[in-house]
Amino acid sequence: MEVTGEMLVGARAVRGTEGTIYAVNPATGEKLTPAFAGGSAKDVDAACALAKAAFDAYRATSLEQRAHFLETIAQGIVDLGDLLVERVMSESGLPRPRVEGERGRTVGQLKLFAALVREGRWLNVIVDHAMPDRKPAPRPDLRSRKIPVGPVAVFGASNFPLAFSVAGGDTASALAAGCPVVAKSHPSHLGTSELIGRVIQRAVADCGLPEGVFSLVFGEGNAVGEALVSHPAIQAVGFTGSRRGGRALVALAAAREVPIPVFAEMSSINPVFVLPGALAQKAEQMAQGLADSVTMGTGQFCTKPGIVLGMEGVAFDRFRQAAEAAIAAKSATTMLNAGIHSAYEHGVAQWAGHDKVDKLASGQEPAKSSFAGQPTLFATSAKDFLATPELMDEVFGPTSLLIACGGADDAVAIAEQLEGQLTATLHMTEEDTDLARRLLPVLERKAGRILVNGFPTGVEVCHAMVHGGPSPSTSDSRVTSVGTMAIERFLRPICYQDFPAGLLPESLQENNPLHLWRLIDGKLQQP
Repeated sequence: MEVTGEMLVGARAVRGTEGTIYAVNPATGEKLTPAFAGGSAKDVDAACALAKAAFDAYRATSLEQRAHFLETIAQGIVDLGDLLVERVMSESGLPRPRVEGERGRTVGQLKLFAALVREGRWLNVIVDHAMPDRKPAPRPDLRSRKIPVGPVAVFGASNFPLAFSVAGGDTASALAAGCPVVAKSHPSHLGTSELIGRVIQRAVADCGLPEGVFSLVFGEGNAVGEALVSHPAIQAVGFTGSRRGGRALVALAAAREVPIPVFAEMSSINPVFVLPGALAQKAEQMAQGLADSVTMGTGQFCTKPGIVLGMEGVAFDRFRQAAEAAIAAKSATTMLNAGIHSAYEHGVAQWAGHDKVDKLASGQEPAKSSFAGQPTLFATSAKDFLATPELMDEVFGPTSLLIACGGADDAVAIAEQLEGQLTATLHMTEEDTDLARRLLPVLERKAGRILVNGFPTGVEVCHAMVHGGPSPSTSDSRVTSVGTMAIERFLRPICYQDFPAGLLPESLQENNPLHLWRLIDGKLQQP
């Protein structure tokens, strides 16, 4: 398989006609071949029309067929071998171990959703039998299940070229639900996206599915993305990116004649509270953990801890000094693209020039020939943080802001003033339980995941994971973009009243031919 610079519209490879786009190696600034050309509204329409035509046939596939399809994609990604790894490295600047780890996560997600599909519990089957003799009025026979919403648009993310991209969690969960996918590549990962797209295209054919189950389009700027979200065939959107980009898509989707949901993961500063008992016992250990977390992936994880709060005093001074030393020892590493690097440099400069913020430490100087992000550490007081709303803005990259609190009231006040977050973290010992109990109800309102004695970078892909939170961390706090609960975004409930047995879907039939867990007359029954 080779990278050709073509889009994939159903079973066809299509050369775009709108401009010329190159992926760029962020470590060197070199343009990578081949050249790609952006798609047009006509290309988007063709992909969406195929997705619409494929929907009913694809959602009617058996659970085993759909699970096998997901596993076929997973194996196809593995079979790409070094061709994929090296292309990702050249387009992202990420080191080989990170790319190989992300490839493993992507494959693992697909296999996890395959297992979920086979199990079928996500269908949420409920049967309430008729009660013809009930007084004062009989009850009809009522049966419900969940069905897919329709074709889904998926936008590739900049910071995870595999796990949050063409075959990432949004695509895996949409395909698992029974929704065709039209994916838009991130412009930084054009070759990577084509390679993965061709794997999915081949899996569609090998599994005998309608060609419109998957398409891949490219485009620089906003035109292709706007055409995709506006297309009447698209029924939901998955997006990971900036707050500005996510909110623009939400507004566009809401303005449609028939509005649709946009599940956008946007921005988060992921507060970390280092409570007094923990500071007294392990200030230096926590400081090193913080530096490692802040600089992991050059600070380009959406769960990077952006602010750290502690009670001013001797123990917090120890923590600050250890954090300064740990950050100063960190190397500058390549950021994902020129735009992210420029935004990071701008954010750091704003903090460095702010009269309420002190710059504590900088990491090693970056090479001038690359888009390298230099780690930095800043500090301010709780009073100044509360009075300065712009300090709550995310700075995407390897930096964090230490906040000295005068007491517990300051910590609670900051927690109350925070926007919605993906994560919040408590570092504590048993003696901190009362303060943690005071903070917890606030953090439950503010975040989708709360950690104790850890750091939020690193999101486990499993059944219990919640990678979401109140706005602006996401556009819908009721769902997650990671883990098996992500399938809920692309399903809706439907009820069947007084249906003849011959018309009922298999999942609702009386003899339970699919061997599903079901709620029957209010009692959970196993197969």
